[in-house]
Amino acid sequence: MGIKEDVYYEGGPHVGDLIFNLLLGLTVICLPLTVGAIVRALWLRYRITSRRITITGGWLGRDRSDVVYAQIAKVVTVPRGLGWWGDMVLTLEDGSRLELRAVPNFRATYDYIEDKLAQRAKTVSGAIGS
Repeated sequence: MGIKEDVYYEGGPHVGDLIFNLLLGLTVICLPLTVGAIVRALWLRYRITSRRITITGGWLGRDRSDVVYAQIAKVVTVPRGLGWWGDMVLTLEDGSRLELRAVPNFRATYDYIEDKLAQRAKTVSGAIGS
């Protein structure tokens, strides 16, 4: 019997990211952004649970990254799309970074993740006043 793992969010990036980048695609100069948004919409999936964060992505969704909360040293967020979605960068203890692009309801998701972080990571992320 394993420990119960509650799923907080399971799904892809915010649909607004795709719509916004499709509109930008009407200009030739923004086509790379549009292609990136289409690839994210097709193959990027997040699963945020009470124990870990799993990101499945890459070409045809072949890459998978699992991170337990104890590995996270810092979380930085950037709002996008008038604050309807946002990006998160998780800096891990070994110095590597994991990026979550176009996370729906990212402020509540950040609060959920922040609640699971170690005290040191909360302080570095700015969740607790210095």
